[in-house]
Amino acid sequence: MPVYVEAYILNVIKTNRQINENRIIEVKYIETFYSVYICRQFLSRNMLQEFLEILKYVLPALIVLIATSIIVNRFLKKETEQQRLSIYEINSKSTIQMRLQAYERLTIFLERMHPSSMISRFYAKDMTAQDLQLIMVQNIRAEYEHNLSQQVYISYQLWQTITIAKEQVIGLINKVGSGLEMGSTSSEFIKYLTEYVLMSETDLPSNDALKAINKEAKELLFAP
Repeated sequence: MPVYVEAYILNVIKTNRQINENRIIEVKYIETFYSVYICRQFLSRNMLQEFLEILKYVLPALIVLIATSIIVNRFLKKETEQQRLSIYEINSKSTIQMRLQAYERLTIFLERMHPSSMISRFYAKDMTAQDLQLIMVQNIRAEYEHNLSQQVYISYQLWQTITIAKEQVIGLINKVGSGLEMGSTSSEFIKYLTEYVLMSETDLPSNDALKAINKEAKELLFAP
């Protein structure tokens, strides 16, 4: 057999052998890929089943947790509102009580500031008109200062009315005292002061202030 024919035959055999080897490799690759694919599919199905199995228990628990959280939050919110309302009612009652006490104390102050009340408390036969005048004015100012804190519980307008009434009553006392001579008796001072009060009883400053207190106290008590 010629050499070139033998070489050709060997080359063909070698080529076929390489082709077969390549096909075997391709088949093995395909088999490997398919095996991996099958495994993945199997794992995916198993994971999905496990996930669904877990979800079957977790989902109801999650729903219960959310529902419980909503109920608890509503309950706590309601309790908080009730506590706030209770505190407000307590504070409101306390505030009303303090305001009523302020009205009461200022009413007493105005009543004690009335000239007839001061005459019965401070008159003495051995006093001069100027002594009695000075004692009355000093007492009014002392009691006014003692009640300064009460303005916190009443309206600004009412406090201004009381302050004006105090100044007007002091002005009235000083006006009567200035019309008497030095050394005049306290009896003379009382006589002129009483006459002045009787003539102007309806216009006495303390009466206007008492009416203002009465009005504001009624608005507080009978407020809707």
